[in-house]
Amino acid sequence: MQAPTMDPAEEPPSMLWGLDPIFSAFARLYVRDILQMTESTQVPGIYFYNSHPIYKVDVLGTVVYQREREDFFCYGVDDGTGVINCLCWKNDLFKEEENSSKSGVKPSDGGFNPVSELKKLRQAQQSRCRLEIGELLRVRGPVKTSRQQREIMASCFYKVNDPVMAVQIVWMMEVPQLYRQCYDKPLQLQPTATGESAVSSIGKATNIIKDFFKQKSVSRFRPYDVQDLLQPLIPRQPQTAPADQEPVAGPSACQQLRQLLKEALKILQDEGIVYRKVKSQDELYHVTAQDKDLLIAVKDIIREDCKREKYAEKGCHILHILSAVRQRYSLNVSRAALELVLKSLECNSDVVSTSDSHYTVF
Repeated sequence: MQAPTMDPAEEPPSMLWGLDPIFSAFARLYVRDILQMTESTQVPGIYFYNSHPIYKVDVLGTVVYQREREDFFCYGVDDGTGVINCLCWKNDLFKEEENSSKSGVKPSDGGFNPVSELKKLRQAQQSRCRLEIGELLRVRGPVKTSRQQREIMASCFYKVNDPVMAVQIVWMMEVPQLYRQCYDKPLQLQPTATGESAVSSIGKATNIIKDFFKQKSVSRFRPYDVQDLLQPLIPRQPQTAPADQEPVAGPSACQQLRQLLKEALKILQDEGIVYRKVKSQDELYHVTAQDKDLLIAVKDIIREDCKREKYAEKGCHILHILSAVRQRYSLNVSRAALELVLKSLECNSDVVSTSDSHYTVF
């Protein structure tokens, strides 16, 4: 396999890679994505997934082939999306244990023997490192391309005992969340000067409004209730222009304030923190976490619908709950707002999630 390389024009400078927290972590990527990652043109051995620099990964999968040599094991690991070769080196203790077993050293009989107990401990470690086909392996390490083939050079590996598939189920629930929250979101390392200023102002504005909600326990508000809080973010304009310069036309401070407030409220709506129950000329916003009527409505919907045979076992899917909320409570409740409500209800033990997207009552 010829490793694809990233276009130098699209690749972020290596000096900025450390700003991405994924760079210093073991990325839990699917094998399919590990095999398809593009390699850096600046530093060989560094790969990019969706502009994130990655060089070490964390994989859980089934062994589909295995080879053993004097110094290492070679396992083929299948996670359901693809198969990758994992090179797992034997440590010195592992080799010593193999040599002692071949020499036929016999433990002494009777009483506690530290040498015998240490040997048992090493044998247990050895059994977790030597896997057969069909067993579950977790491996961590840097990604390398050797002989035009992508593989993992294991820095840590062990057999996972998972008779009821509990570890695999947790893994399959956590990895999609990591993709949604981290890996599938491109990292913007180089904002433009004007863009950086605008983003900074909007971010500060949303944080100011969020702090206002927490301090005052606000359940509903109108834009003019929070507009004055953002006034310090608007730069002061000179009263008169210098004599040698002509006045430059531009938005007034009041216009800038209204535009900043509008963009901040839009972000808060996209995040589900606020919503408008009824869209009318009276711009009344509800704070999702403080809206007790919405929490009660969602809880009642889940309780009533879980009594039906269709939802009795697995619970109600989040899209079903969202549809019911829009029919019975408000058409303007977004999925992001509903997720915040469900998280709050789950923290209070009013509902419980039976899977990544299903909820039921106790």
